[in-house]
Amino acid sequence: MPEDTHGEQFGVKHIREVYRKGMYEGETPDFPVSFEELRAEAFERMDETAKAYVHGGAGSEETFERNKDFSAWRIVPRMLRGVADRDLSVELYGRTHEYPVMITPLGVQSLLHEEAEGGTARACKEMDVPFILSSLSSTPMEEVAEELGDTPKWFQFYWSTDRDVAASFLDRAEESGYDAIVLTVDAPTLGWRERLLERGYYPFLDGEGVANYFSDPAFRSKLDAPPEEDPQAAVDLFLEIFGDASLTWDDLQFLHDSTDLPVIVKGILHPDDARLAIEHGADGVGVSTHGGRQVDGSITAFEALPDVADEVDGEVPVFFDSGIRRGEHTFKALALGADTVLLGRPFAYGLAHSGQSGVENVLRNHISQLDLTMGLAGIDDVEAIDRAAVKHERDL
Repeated sequence: MPEDTHGEQFGVKHIREVYRKGMYEGETPDFPVSFEELRAEAFERMDETAKAYVHGGAGSEETFERNKDFSAWRIVPRMLRGVADRDLSVELYGRTHEYPVMITPLGVQSLLHEEAEGGTARACKEMDVPFILSSLSSTPMEEVAEELGDTPKWFQFYWSTDRDVAASFLDRAEESGYDAIVLTVDAPTLGWRERLLERGYYPFLDGEGVANYFSDPAFRSKLDAPPEEDPQAAVDLFLEIFGDASLTWDDLQFLHDSTDLPVIVKGILHPDDARLAIEHGADGVGVSTHGGRQVDGSITAFEALPDVADEVDGEVPVFFDSGIRRGEHTFKALALGADTVLLGRPFAYGLAHSGQSGVENVLRNHISQLDLTMGLAGIDDVEAIDRAAVKHERDL
């Protein structure tokens, strides 16, 4: 973490540095300040397949578009509350995270930039922001763990129909030093993604995003020849075992039997499912629509968050993703009950824009926005952000 933006008043230090460079050195930021400009510049550097994979959502993209609307809840600033020293840190599973922000699991990062997950990991290490690695990464989990070092790191788990491979993934994650398992439950089958269908493009058929499978000893043992010699057979096996639509809540016992790491169930939109997750041993609940990429026309994650958080009522941490673009969105999600948010498309566009440095810039800008929003709202501790800090439009 650069010294000039670390610690208290993160946002103030950051924007003062920008202003000084502009006024005294005539140097304006070469990295986009707004999300919209970042996306536009990232698109200029991405090919059509990368844009189709990252941008947009399922079907008509109704849920994808509504996911981004946080306007129904309004921040209610309070004054003269002594906010000179602001604490953005949160405690999760015995570790202190400097900020209530993590990188959400996103597969096939090689489509975005040649640095792929390595660039994102190095940015997270520099900024001291936890990284959640996708099962569908372009880089094996062990290499990413090495890049991250002591930075908090979690492993997102897609459940294979082959239990040997599933158990091997969990063993490898634990042995590599990952701190938690994030089980994604909202993708039991493929979603209807028209941007990809129009191009007839599915990256995994091209051997992209399968590094964890191709490097896995259990997976390799089921092949007649290693993936290096017969990549098509390896891709075919991956397609055969990826995902398991037959899973039920009772199957969570397999995870608890296979790892000692905390298990977060990600993809919850109904409070009853949050309760079921806790009853079946979940150590955390993730409210998410998979970025609007699965069920078109569904309730948005932000709409679902208050009821889920009320049901959980502090029993386990609540995580939130889908639609987060700016620091004020993170503030509102924390106010409605999230303990930490997972940042998705902003970091993806940062990576596409300029690799590691792009992700660092996205994180620095986002944390700055959150810090400044807290101070201007009259809150000096991120854990004090609660429902009283916002008001729904129906109550205005």
